Amino acid sequence: METLQRTANRGSISTGGYDIDNSCKFEDDNSEWFSKTTGSDWNRVKWTASFWVKRGELGATSSNVRFFAASDANYDFRVRFQSTGDTLAFYNSDSTGSCSQNSTAVFRDTSAWYHIVAVWDTANSTAGNRQRLYVNGVEITDFATDTQPAQNQKSVWGKTDDGSGTVTMGIGAQYNYYSGFTQGYCGYMAEWHWVEGQALSPTDFGEYDENSGIWKPKEYEGTYGTNGFYLDFEDASDLGADSSGNGNHWTKNNITSANQATDTPTNNFCTWNPLQTGWNTNYGTGQVIVEGATEAYASTNYAAIEGSMAVQSGKWYWESKPNRTGGIMVGVAALNGIRWAGDTAYWYLGMNAQGIGTILGNFYYNGSVVSTDATDWTNGDIVSIALDMDNYKIYMAVNGSWGGTSNPATGTGGYDFSSASNFTSNFVVPAGRIETANSSYVIETNFGGYTTMSIASGNSDSSGYGNFEYAPPSGYYALCSKNLAEFG
Repeated sequence: METLQRTANRGSISTGGYDIDNSCKFEDDNSEWFSKTTGSDWNRVKWTASFWVKRGELGATSSNVRFFAASDANYDFRVRFQSTGDTLAFYNSDSTGSCSQNSTAVFRDTSAWYHIVAVWDTANSTAGNRQRLYVNGVEITDFATDTQPAQNQKSVWGKTDDGSGTVTMGIGAQYNYYSGFTQGYCGYMAEWHWVEGQALSPTDFGEYDENSGIWKPKEYEGTYGTNGFYLDFEDASDLGADSSGNGNHWTKNNITSANQATDTPTNNFCTWNPLQTGWNTNYGTGQVIVEGATEAYASTNYAAIEGSMAVQSGKWYWESKPNRTGGIMVGVAALNGIRWAGDTAYWYLGMNAQGIGTILGNFYYNGSVVSTDATDWTNGDIVSIALDMDNYKIYMAVNGSWGGTSNPATGTGGYDFSSASNFTSNFVVPAGRIETANSSYVIETNFGGYTTMSIASGNSDSSGYGNFEYAPPSGYYALCSKNLAEFG
């Protein structure tokens, strides 16, 4: 497990090499998935699946999620994260019997992209090589359960109908024969290959970076077989389009062009971090992260959220859209231990939406108003945040207008936090807080890789990354791995 974590892909290693431009966001709450039935059986004895995933949710809200699955009235197939333990499982059940692999390793890193390869090769005479799983180039060999299929046993995946009912195959969920959509995935998928008739290696799809040792994608140059497919998610109007040349397209279910993302294994964007569950027993717990980890609401009062990327230098930009007029704060937090110790003592710097006394759009830090150089904001406004970690200043705009005398491009106005040692001596992350437990009190956020916020204009930073409602100030960049490598 340690090897997998150290080599986990948290984004681009450099600005060169093979680039993946797009991914697709999946949300179980919205029943977002792809489906397909086939008129005749595919090769169900030998095949390889390769895809990249970045998780958005963990635990009970994301248990038993299916990356891809198939079922009829009696039997089923699935590759998934197992239960709330976040282990990786590979299962097939048919009239021949059941086979199952369930890893002892868990996969909970929501800041990283995982490359998963599943190989089904029951033609293999070696029993231990018929069903194989790889993550980030490493074969999983330590299983809590490892029951291999019989020789020449057929997978339910790729099946049409053998008398047990029509098989529906799914990517991002499983279609239960009796109850329909079930156990959908929450997060992003990219670079989806299914190769028919070949048992391939992870090195056909990825490689270790020679400098960092991190596993990264490379272009697949092989063939797909008659029924193989490649989903690159580049056509926003048809995210289920097959780019292999086979025309093996997939049906979109509750998926539109809005599901397309630029958060990919070669440029990983900041998202909210579901692993950060609070810092003491009274404050910070209870956040619920959804929609590709770009939306948050509270299941308990005073729920806090933090971003998945922390910075000590550079200039950074993102946008948030709270949907209520009080009790929501957006800004940054210092990674120095307890950040939410109480209403009057926590290391947080940002703006509050009408809710704590007379604090109306002012900078709020350690329980006090520290600057009025900001603009009041209300329900539905877009708050732009510009963080200057080179000069220790923070700026905020409401609907494109920077507060007071602020101009982050010239360094004018804003709030100077250079005397706040907890911020200047520690890493700083995007942050927020929601004071009231209510699923309707939502913070939508746009770090540039994906957002549910409606973007009318469309602006990127000067590197060409991100898609924002308002143009990032000159010299400020989206929080993504390519920018961090160059400017962080």
